[in-house]
Amino acid sequence: MGFKLKIDGKEIPLNDFVARFIQGTVIGGVSTLKGIKEDWKKIEVEVTK
Repeated sequence: MGFKLKIDGKEIPLNDFVARFIQGTVIGGVSTLKGIKEDWKKIEVEVTK
C-alpha cells in the first residue's frame, strides 16, 4: 500500500509514522461503510475550502 499527501498539486513529504497513521485512519473509516468491497484498489479523498 502507498499513501501520498498533495496540497494544491504539491506533494508533501511525510515520515513513515504520519503516513501510516493517516492511511490507517482513512482505510478504517471507509472499510466500515456499507457496500464497500474488501478488494478495493484505490481510495481518493478530496478536501476543498
